[in-house]
Amino acid sequence: MGKAAKQNRTVARRLKGFRDITAADLLARDRMITRIREVYERYGFTPLETPALEYADVLGKFLPDADRPDAGIFSFRDEDDEWIALRYDLTAPLSRYVAMNPNLPRPFRRYQVGPVYRVEKPGPDRFREFYQSDFDSVGTNSMLADAECCMVMCDTLSALGIAAGEYIIRVNDRKVLNGVLEKVAAAKTMPEATSLNILRSIDKLDRVGLVGVRELLGPGRRDESGDFTRGLGLEPDQIDLLMAYLDISTASRRGVCDELETIVRDSEVGREGVGELREIDQALTDAGYGEDRVIIDPTVVRGLAYYTGPVFEGVLTFDIVDDKGITRQFGSVFGGGRYDDLVERFTGQKMPATGASIGVDRLLAALRTLGKIDTQGTTAPVLVTRLDKSLNAQYQQMAAELRDAGINAELYVGNQGIGKQFKYASDSGKTVALVMGSDEMEKGEVSIKDLRLGDELSKEVGNDRRKWLEEQPAQFTAKRADLVKAVNDVLARYATT
Repeated sequence: MGKAAKQNRTVARRLKGFRDITAADLLARDRMITRIREVYERYGFTPLETPALEYADVLGKFLPDADRPDAGIFSFRDEDDEWIALRYDLTAPLSRYVAMNPNLPRPFRRYQVGPVYRVEKPGPDRFREFYQSDFDSVGTNSMLADAECCMVMCDTLSALGIAAGEYIIRVNDRKVLNGVLEKVAAAKTMPEATSLNILRSIDKLDRVGLVGVRELLGPGRRDESGDFTRGLGLEPDQIDLLMAYLDISTASRRGVCDELETIVRDSEVGREGVGELREIDQALTDAGYGEDRVIIDPTVVRGLAYYTGPVFEGVLTFDIVDDKGITRQFGSVFGGGRYDDLVERFTGQKMPATGASIGVDRLLAALRTLGKIDTQGTTAPVLVTRLDKSLNAQYQQMAAELRDAGINAELYVGNQGIGKQFKYASDSGKTVALVMGSDEMEKGEVSIKDLRLGDELSKEVGNDRRKWLEEQPAQFTAKRADLVKAVNDVLARYATT
């Protein structure tokens, strides 16, 4: 090939912040999403699919004083000179759909799974395209719907093999926070921006601790690197009120509500928020969801300009070691709350709504860390090898027989020898390789090779399981007539379906 031809080649490259997802991760994600859908449907939520592209103003991210939409979303102008954007979440399109379909049943209960797009700085495990899995109830202001969000979050995590004690659902109410801010403002007039900054400071509690938050609310904080963050300059009595709110340590949900009521008793909106938390607590108690799974946590701050009432956060509590060797907790994988104003943007009428969303990719990473998801990157666990081309008809029949029995089986269609076929089977994640030459054919037999046995034995497994695995044959011969049963017996060792 000439130099000019080489120079004209297109360079293979990928957009920054995007990724190619391999079979193992795709299949694991699909299996996880299937379990999530099963829980959503158990509660009566039905699927909905909305477009990936919406008008930018519909998404609510358009800046009216700028020439283009917010830099946080992918956008372009269409042939009518309208700004179009890729959806950045699944909730804004839901609100648009509800506004366009006024005759939907109330409440309208839907779930959706799909990719969303955000122009954010890429980083390790942080991408500009990622999956979310949402469920929402639109058209009800009953706290039963909010309590149910917590139940769905619990049941979803349990269905994925994450037990109580490995997660906790934290609940708060924005109205309680607003009541606290009212009391803080009563001591000294504050601009609205200060209220938002107070909430942002509270949101840093997990990272900087109570002392750090106190410093951020007051004169400022200097971190371990020496960098100084200017504080909000609140008065000592204002800070003491916020610290009393953040330092509630009562274990029971009812006890937390009692303490919150004492703090916000002079605020109407604060008392309303406490009443909502009490209703949620009662519904959870009636349904059998105790403090080992759901707590009321006054420190939860989500969606500063988004949520209007109860807010929820599902947190995984187990420790992991990050890339820098630092031990930390995995953190939040589920989040949501009540948003009663989003549909009103379109209709001018109040439309209460509540729901929650899973960060699918983050939760998948957690399941992988816990070893609770099958990471086999194959759709067919069985490979029918071709040792003798004159027996191609028999190989086709073996593959068809397995498929008819519900076992996914791949017939090797390459041109390599048996050694390379075994390597292909191993590299592609197969569990079983079938071999039949002329000798086996004459005897009416087939050789069955367990490819995962060595991999399993190399792992750190319990003594009982290791002893059991070592007793299994890595390769054996079965009657050709018993092919399906023999293959099923091997697959059953690893719960492969």
